[in-house]
Amino acid sequence: MEELRSGEVDAQYKLEDMKKITKDWEMKAKGYTKKLEEIHKALAQHIEQIRNEGIDPALLQATLGNEQLLQPCSLETAMEKVALFEAQLKESKPSLDAIQEYRNKAALYNERVQELNTVTQERDDLKKQRDELRKKRLDEFMAGFNTISLKLKEMYQMITLGGDAELELVDSLDPFAEGVVFSVRPPKKSWKNIANLSGGEKTLSSLALVFALHHYKPTPLYVMDEIDASLDFKNVSIVGHYIKDRTKDAQFIIISLRNNMFELADRLIGIYKTDNCTKSVTIDPRSFSVSAGAN
Repeated sequence: MEELRSGEVDAQYKLEDMKKITKDWEMKAKGYTKKLEEIHKALAQHIEQIRNEGIDPALLQATLGNEQLLQPCSLETAMEKVALFEAQLKESKPSLDAIQEYRNKAALYNERVQELNTVTQERDDLKKQRDELRKKRLDEFMAGFNTISLKLKEMYQMITLGGDAELELVDSLDPFAEGVVFSVRPPKKSWKNIANLSGGEKTLSSLALVFALHHYKPTPLYVMDEIDASLDFKNVSIVGHYIKDRTKDAQFIIISLRNNMFELADRLIGIYKTDNCTKSVTIDPRSFSVSAGAN
């Protein structure tokens, strides 16, 4: 009986020890199970984040092996997988900063793409604006050019009593590239470039162009130095009367030695020299004529 009682006590002690060991293992199993669930959850979130960042799913699947890695498993299987991953991690020696560096590069890339799109849009807008301004410049130039050409022909015919003149574009496709050619045909002569004309013909051609420009866009003040020096009496009178009658919206200061030119002026300013001193005198031709008639 004593031996049986002693054996019973030993058995109870062993039973208590086994219950204590079993309880400890149950607690460890619960801790490992919880930790494993957290690992699976973090791994799933990390994989989803990598997929959202543009990683190839096929490449990710090949790297991870299969989707069973994400499935719940026993503690022993999980520990085996953890040991396998640790061994692979030691062999591969990955850079732990690679993901963060990738994210920085991706953010920088997106920023540069946004800047490129912005600059490209600004370039397109400026190019469109430039094209519109070029078209506006061409339209306004051609409108003025056609008006001046027609008026030039009229002015030259009026001044020369029968001649002809015209302006031509060297490059009609791009008027601003090569400029304009000024050609005239004096009365009873052939067409010539203005550079090949005589002094008087050049003067008449230039004055016709000036009057055509004045018709298109008047200028308030003109200063002309002996424009009648190379003209005969008839042409001086024609030019003088045209300036007198047709250009009342502008003032002309003309230096002249021809009486049929300066007698048409509203004011005469004479320049003379006495005792090595230059002096001037101003005369009103209309009052001077009245006084002469009265005498």
